[in-house]
Amino acid sequence: MAKTPVAAGDEIPLGKVRKLSVRNFRAIGPNTVEVDLDTIVVLVGPNNAGKSSILRAYEVAMGEGSAAGKLSEQDFPNGSIDEANPPTIELETEVVGDPPAKKWIIEVDGRKVVRERWQWKGPGKGERQGWNVELGDWDTSKPWGFAGVANARRPQPHAVQAFDSPEKQAAQIDQIVLSLIEERAKAVPAESGDGLEFDRLSEAIRALQTKVLASAQADIEDIEKQLTEMLAGVFAKHAVKFDPAIAELEQFKLFAGNAMRVGPSDGYMSPVSLQGSGARRTLLWSVLRIVSERDQNGTGRPHLLLIDEPELCLHPSAVREACRVLYDLADKAGWQVMVTTHHPAFIDLARDNETIVRVERNEAGEVQGTTLFKPTTAQLSTDDKQNLKLLNIWDPYVAEFFFCPRVVVVEGDTEFSAFRLIVEELRALGDGSPIPQALLRDVVIVRARGKATIVSLCKILNHFGTGYSVLHDLDSEFIDVKCKETGGTKQQKNGAWTTNANILAAVQTAPDPTRINLVCSEPDFEQAYLGYTSSSEKPATAVRALQQAGSGRDAVIALLYALLDHAQPLPHGAARTSDRLSANDLQPDGAPASEIVA
Repeated sequence: MAKTPVAAGDEIPLGKVRKLSVRNFRAIGPNTVEVDLDTIVVLVGPNNAGKSSILRAYEVAMGEGSAAGKLSEQDFPNGSIDEANPPTIELETEVVGDPPAKKWIIEVDGRKVVRERWQWKGPGKGERQGWNVELGDWDTSKPWGFAGVANARRPQPHAVQAFDSPEKQAAQIDQIVLSLIEERAKAVPAESGDGLEFDRLSEAIRALQTKVLASAQADIEDIEKQLTEMLAGVFAKHAVKFDPAIAELEQFKLFAGNAMRVGPSDGYMSPVSLQGSGARRTLLWSVLRIVSERDQNGTGRPHLLLIDEPELCLHPSAVREACRVLYDLADKAGWQVMVTTHHPAFIDLARDNETIVRVERNEAGEVQGTTLFKPTTAQLSTDDKQNLKLLNIWDPYVAEFFFCPRVVVVEGDTEFSAFRLIVEELRALGDGSPIPQALLRDVVIVRARGKATIVSLCKILNHFGTGYSVLHDLDSEFIDVKCKETGGTKQQKNGAWTTNANILAAVQTAPDPTRINLVCSEPDFEQAYLGYTSSSEKPATAVRALQQAGSGRDAVIALLYALLDHAQPLPHGAARTSDRLSANDLQPDGAPASEIVA
């Protein structure tokens, strides 16, 4: 845990935010939305569902004692003030070392946790309370007392909103870098040693400013170099230049302010405010990381980066780079990241440090949050993580299933191509489609690229609390292999058959296995519905066959309908996997780990 000095000789170790709970705030109504914070939390869900309200909630709570902690009438649900249901924000923060009084400490999983609540009876400032363990109730007094003291015990928020103005983003970037340089520059000792050089004659101040600027030049160049290197991963052949201007004498400041410029290393460099949105955002993330890395005293305050839709205005390659930057930032000690996104690239299933929460409105229009994935509860094996890592490399969009309510997992490219074609064609038919449009509207076809990976995906989908469907090839129970002793062939148990049992076992661990539709094609997709043996050009051959009217196309449509609506009958060639496996097949996992095929 990082530490922050609050007074000479008084260093207080700091923990991280453990949980954020919000109700009656902006888009969020009376049903409490809880977010368990990991090192990085990814909030997914439809537009206007309340994701940005969650980010804003922490920023408002940490703004206690300043204008940032005051609410306007527009911050109340529907712009209506209801004193019986006030906006409420709750935080649970881990503390170590020197905690507040014992009455504020809750023991959770061997850690000391302090619980605080903010409420607003009307526009303006709110009231903070602490949970008193001895009373078992909220107390009008509060942990750590004054807001300034209490805020220093929690991670510092850095909010990057989706549509900040160029000027605001530029000011954020410039001020962070300027503060870092000034902090270093002020450490330059005065020649007289009496610490009063800033109060001497204006000529001496000008001389000192010039000396300080020269002394800080090495740090300025170092920061320029680091920012240029970070920017190069996204914007090739661009450089960053920072020119601290000498302040006017009457200001008695070391530097006048903002002068960061960006542009081609051998061309014109313009102010940050004139850069594109993607460049400004990338610079801001890079600056925040540098601030963390350059803490001079080793007692830096923990940080919480709150970033709204980081994919905005970024080129596809820049999206991947931004994702890497955010995950790397989250890996650093003292940093947490909470991000809202509509882009599957920002979900990396191979990471051990992320929690994924879906925020959406239910049928009654109420905002609710559901934790879809957390590594500590998903119980992914080493093989699972390796499968997901490889799958994520081959298909960065595989995590799209976190964004859709209706999921169909298929084994390979043929099924994926066939279903995507059918879905698009049936959507175009409107009400004339044999499958209702309501089922086609929000479906996502997930390509597992191998049976072993289906097992890994099922373990994740089981945590959604909703139904899903899986289609895989049954394959043959035995295969012919060459016998070294006789030179002939002999039959051997097919490893793919064992994986069938592993898929079934994974499905049966779901909270309600009856909501999951596990179907197999006998023996494979091509032979079961299209009437031919698979070839090296399986997807292309299948698509050509489906573009022609006939029994094959009808069978695939019927199969898709049955996968989307579990009450529909399966076509000939399809079967429930549980009906095709014997009790002897349902043994502990023994499938080969690396079965992903490109």
